[in-house]
Amino acid sequence: MKGEHIYAARLIWDGNTGAGTTDYASYGRQYRGLIEGKPDLPGSADPIFRGEAARHNPEDLFLISISSCHMLTYLALCARKGVRVLTYQDDAVGRMVFTPDGGGRFEEITLRPDVVVADPGTVAEAIRLHESAHELCFIARSCSAPIRHEATVRAEGSPSSSRVS
Repeated sequence: MKGEHIYAARLIWDGNTGAGTTDYASYGRQYRGLIEGKPDLPGSADPIFRGEAARHNPEDLFLISISSCHMLTYLALCARKGVRVLTYQDDAVGRMVFTPDGGGRFEEITLRPDVVVADPGTVAEAIRLHESAHELCFIARSCSAPIRHEATVRAEGSPSSSRVS
């Protein structure tokens, strides 16, 4: 995996209702993301920006990108270190603030992975690997917003869990 890898996507705006962008209220925020060989990804702006609630918005996609990259990196590390993960889910939250110039930015992202491992003897290693996953995650390395982790790891059948922040 040396060198570089190029990703390509096409974005098509589908929101021209006939008048183009005559004014802020005159156009739709619908778009499609196209990546060769994959299903189209219909999107829109967040409803607070006149978008459609039923479609993914850029902020949703940003958050899910961070969460999924962390998960995939974490699972690969666990597999390599002999930690057998049985379940993984993450309740990620991103906090965006508006700036005086009319823009905005994510001030912080918090990942809350909840992990179940097969062997109680691997819980400590499973917790430690969250930090390694963060350090190696391609998306997290590309973000300027701080990303925190509040991971919970427990062994299968165990009601108690260990947590790392």
